[in-house]
This record gives sequence, structure tokens and C-alpha cells, in this order.
Amino acid sequence: MTVSRLDLLKNNPYRRLAELLGDAEPGKEPLFLQVGEPQDAVPDIVAREVAANAALFGKYPPPNGSPGYQDAVARWLERRYGLNVGSVDAGRQVLALCGTREGLFQAALVAILRKRERLNPSETPAVLLPNPMYHVYFGGAVVGEADPILVNADAETGFVPDFAGLPTEVLDRAAICYFCTPGNPTGAVAKRADITRMLALARKHDFVLAVDECYSEIWFDTPPAGGFDAAVDLGGDTSHLLVLNSLSKRSGSPGLRCGFVAGDPALIESFAMLRSYGGAQVPGPLMAAGEALWRDEAHVEENRRHYSQLVAIADRHLAGVPGYVRPEAGFFLWLDTTKTIGDGETAAKRLWSEVGVKALPGRYMARPDPETGGTPGDAYIRLALVHDPARVEEAMSRVASVLKD
Repeated sequence: MTVSRLDLLKNNPYRRLAELLGDAEPGKEPLFLQVGEPQDAVPDIVAREVAANAALFGKYPPPNGSPGYQDAVARWLERRYGLNVGSVDAGRQVLALCGTREGLFQAALVAILRKRERLNPSETPAVLLPNPMYHVYFGGAVVGEADPILVNADAETGFVPDFAGLPTEVLDRAAICYFCTPGNPTGAVAKRADITRMLALARKHDFVLAVDECYSEIWFDTPPAGGFDAAVDLGGDTSHLLVLNSLSKRSGSPGLRCGFVAGDPALIESFAMLRSYGGAQVPGPLMAAGEALWRDEAHVEENRRHYSQLVAIADRHLAGVPGYVRPEAGFFLWLDTTKTIGDGETAAKRLWSEVGVKALPGRYMARPDPETGGTPGDAYIRLALVHDPARVEEAMSRVASVLKD
């Protein structure tokens, strides 16, 4: 029986988690670690700027972002990646996004339309996906009627997918490759050389490299490399490159819905055209707050200290537990529970029913092998360290009690 594309979209991880737990009651007062939604207070900048610019609620927002917002992002990119001042053209290389989820989805549509024009009618564009992944990537491939090509990001690869190992025929059909660093859900950080090789590969085979950098500012030792670093390594040209980021994690403001896509001017032009038909615009007062946040680093440093503290709490409770690995960056724990209590689904059910901790099975962030039915996420759960230190302390204590039982 043929499965419709809409049916493929029903494989949403949170829907599956709800089905897994059903009507089961939590063993203790619930602690929700399944969603990567920062719970700390938003920076004071937000309320101040929204109030000061409230009159903008009476005007349609500029579809590509306000000139001030675009400029703030361009200057931030230059500071963050050590680029020459003025090297990022705010008007031609930066688009405001209503968060990055819609941008990541729309990037697939732009790239698939672009590639389909360049292939023979008998050929189907391909979308290269890390496995496991943020589910929106897969949704873009499905809705764009492309072939999803899954490349495992597992312990054997250091949790960084090896797209270069794909057959030439697949790479030639590729419309877009999603490259997430720091990784969601794994917390792995790709080396600068890895990103540079991917951008070179994108140019060789004429596909778009979409670098999802939403967790780039939550690091503990060294700032992770990004797509603009790769462009510098290849001479400074941003051809075939799209970089996406937002204020949800960097600035702890997920409800602000302020993000951006930046990179190749030709791709940005096509992106803007697509968004003029179906892209949500960021309201003016929220964009003003976003502009102020991109220009400020003090709150980002405070945010980084906060997450360092939360990871230290996890270390204290879980270091030495088989399957625990400290994340390189970001705020997710990618925990192999087969070494203690069973696969990810088993662990999620036990953590909920025994100690009230809601975790996301790693299987729900991955796609199955068509022959074996297994996924590279089967052994894992993802836990989001997004609460205040006291709640994270309690959550890690509960998790450890089950894993060490």
C-alpha cells in the first residue's frame, strides 16, 4: 500500500511520545525534559524594546526584515566569525525569519525548485539528511517531493554525518544538505575542516549547504566553527551557502520568533521571493527587540554560564554511568540507555512512570532503515537541560536513580 506524503508527516516525535506514554501517570511531580525550550527569564532588553516600539504593531513589517535588524545580524556575523567589517551585505545576504523552523523548512523548497530545473525530467532531486535529525528537515524533503537520503550520525562517525561518502549519482541529484552543528540531538560539534569540505562538496555537485547553527552560542570551551568560517577558507565567497540561526537559544527568547538566514545573495533572493508568498513576518516591535539582542553580548555570556552550570550538574550525577557522554555544546544530553536499562523507548517509559521525568526517545528523532527497521537513535534518549538549576538538579538525581538501579 502506498503511503501518502501527509501520512509521512504524522511521524512527529512529540506525537509519537504522547502515544508511547498514553494515559500512564507520572511516578512523581512531572519534570519536562523532552522539549528544548529555554525556561530562564528573557533578557530585560526584550520588554524594554517592545514597549518602546509598540507603535510598530500598527504597521506591516518589512518582509525581508527591517534595515536595522538586517544590519544587526550582518554585523553580528562579522564579529562572531572574525570577518572584515562591511563584508556581509545586510540588504543582499540577510533575511529575517519568524524563528528558524520555518526557514529550515522553506530552505528545502527553494533548493528543490532550483535543482529540479537543472535535472533531467526523469531525475528526482535528493535531500541529504543527518540521521537522527531535527524533524523539520525531513518535512521539507517530503513536501518538496524529493528523495530523503539519510546518513547516520552515530558513535562510529563521532556523531557527525559523512555525506562525502555518498555515491556520486546521489550527490549530483542533491538539492540541499542539512548540516547541524552543534548537533541536535547529539550535542556534537563539527570541525571547521568538516564544514569547509562540505561547502566544497556543495559547489562541486551544485547543491545548497544549509548550516543549522541554532546552538552555536551555547558552548563551554571554544566557540564552534560555522558556515561563514568555511566560506572564508574557500576564499570568502558564500556561493551555495545558507546559514540559519535564531535568538531562541542564544538569547533564551523562543517566544520572540526572531531568526535569520544569511549567505549566498542569489539564494537569498530566491528565498525572499518564496517567503513573499508564504512566509510569516516578524512583527515590528519584536524585530526591534531582536535587533537589540543581536547587538548585545553581555546577556549571551550570562546565558552561556547558566548552561555551563546545568551541564556541570548533569556531570555530577551521571559521570561514570555507562552511556553518558558530556555534550560538546548545546543543552541536550544524548544518553545511551541500552548500557543500563534498555532502549530509548523503554527508558522513556520507565523514567516517566517511576520518577516523573519526561524524556524523548532517540528513535523518534531518526528515520528507520528500510530493511532492518532500526535507527541510529534506538539506543538513546534526549534530555533537555533547560530549567533552573534546582529543577535540573532534581531531574538529574531522578534520572541517575533509575539508571543506577
